Order: sequence, then structure tokens, then C-alpha cells
Amino acid sequence: MMVIRPIRAEDYPELYDIAVESGHGFTSLPVNDELLQRKISRSESSFAKKVLKPGDEGYLFVLEDAETGAVVGTSAIEAAVGLEDAFYHYHLGKVVHTSRALGVYNPVDILTLCNDYTGVSELCTLFLRESCRKQNNGRLLSKFRFLFIAEFRSRFSDRVIAEMRGVSDEDGHSPFWKWLQDSFFSVDFPTADYLTGIGQKVFIAELMPKYPIYVSLLSKEAQAVIGKVHEKTRPALALLQSEGFSNTGYVDIFDAGPTVEAKVEHIRSVRGSRRLQVRIGAVSGGQPYMIANTKLEDFRATWLYLQPDEDSDQLILPADYASLLQVSNGDWVRVARI
Repeated sequence: MMVIRPIRAEDYPELYDIAVESGHGFTSLPVNDELLQRKISRSESSFAKKVLKPGDEGYLFVLEDAETGAVVGTSAIEAAVGLEDAFYHYHLGKVVHTSRALGVYNPVDILTLCNDYTGVSELCTLFLRESCRKQNNGRLLSKFRFLFIAEFRSRFSDRVIAEMRGVSDEDGHSPFWKWLQDSFFSVDFPTADYLTGIGQKVFIAELMPKYPIYVSLLSKEAQAVIGKVHEKTRPALALLQSEGFSNTGYVDIFDAGPTVEAKVEHIRSVRGSRRLQVRIGAVSGGQPYMIANTKLEDFRATWLYLQPDEDSDQLILPADYASLLQVSNGDWVRVARI
């Protein structure tokens, strides 16, 4: 059995190993002792904090193998991005060059640096070790966050985004950043990515071009990857799209990977989740559901086969899963199809 829970200080060694394993382009888990420990501390403080509206909270979760105690994945939610440090994107738009006298009408794509997503909530830090990428583990690690957001609605914005990892090679080099590097930065992609991950973003404001960039002026290699995802990120993108997320023209400033967004009220798993009261008993058959308790600091989530009655507010839950979720008869849980 697998269980989602908030990260704890003693998880640091395994979090570090995951940061190493995640590789280039995974900005939210840089291989840096101080920063990773700070992330854990910040998460613990966020879970303990009384919140009336979203602020600078960050909720970091781990996926644990309940039988071995091994941490096999991470997943996180930022309550409101860009409140402490500027949160940058490029927006892909158009300008039109036209001349009636000459009969010329040329729409041209441009990239404009912006902070349009300031204050929205963000899904981030999703990583599952390769040996555990089976059954519904990946879906649980991504989608349980919608149960958490639905249960603790006041802690999050009414809009949620997710940055998708863009195209880069095995050495972490991005064709899009290569053009920016040659033209403006003189810093390679892994270095720029690492500096951003450890919070040193001043160089972006100092060196990033201030005016819109005509896409046609970029190298053909850079143009080809705008809005495209890394091959290993395609399943994550497809899952979010099935939940109602879409790209509205925003891309990452380093690798040009797409940023997708959705209104919380339109997310399928939020809209379709139900709050039910536990009745411990035997369950046979059913459909795969993800299920979470309704506790904050002691939050737990997992998945299993269930048979919820559409006409009842009660849910029969096997005793071993009730123990895993730290719930008893009469406690409330939130469920949704996985």
C-alpha cells in the first residue's frame, strides 16, 4: 500500500536522493542541502499555520511505501506564487504588421516577459521514482492534490497553474535557452536553472531582454520547442489536460515548456469529489478511487477499489485502509475517481 503524507524533517536524506535523481530542469528540487532543509521547514510551518487566505505557504508531500517506510516520490502545492520573489513567464502573443497601401498583412508571434501569474496557486515538485511508476501511483501522486485543495479551499487561489518541463537533452541543455544564452546571458541552462531553484533570481531582471522578442528572430531549434514538453513529462501533461487544464500561451523563461492552468471550480476531481462518513467493513470489487482524510497536519491519502453509494453519505472502508488513513467509524473522508 502507498500513502501520501506531509513531509517530515527525518525525510531529508530521501528527499536529497530524489533531488539528485530528478535531474536537470527540475527547478523546485535543486541539489542543495540548505535549500532542501528549508523547504521541509517551510512545509511544516505551512501545515501548522492558521490561514484565512493564501499567502507564502508551501505544502510538500511525500509518497511512502507503507510496508517498507521508503519515500518513493514527492508532490507539492504553492499557495500563492510571486508574493516574495518575482514569478516570471513569457507570454506568446501576436502583433500585426500591416500596410493597406502595399497590401501587406503580416501577423508575427512575439514573446513578452511578464508576471501575470502572481498570486495564483501552483502544482509543483512532482517526482516519482522510476521503480514505482506502475499501477496508479503516478496518478495518485499528482491528483491527490485536488482533494487537498477541495478540502482546504481557503488556503488556495481560485486559479491553479502547473509548469511543464520543456525540451532539453540528456545533458540538460535546452535549445530555447541556448539562444538566450548566446544572445543575452552567457550562462548555460543547468546553471541558470540551479540559480533559480535556490532563489537567486536577480540575474533574470538584470539580463533578460526587457522588450518583446520576435519569435522569427530565434534559431529554428529554439522556435521548434516553444510550448513543447519533455518526453518524460507528456503523461503528466495529459493527466492535467484530462482534469481541465489548458495552456493559454504562457511558457517557461528557460526551456519554453508550457504552463497550464485551470479554475479550481472547473477541475474535474475537485468538482467530482465527495465528502463521505466512514463505516469500517469489508469491500469486494468496485472501481479505483483516491481517498483522503480531512485532517490538515495529519493529512493522509491513498487509492483503492471502492463502491461508494451515490445515494448515501456513508462509505464502507476496509480496516487496514482506515488505519492507513488514520480514520475511525464516523470520521469524514473525501473521495474521487482516480
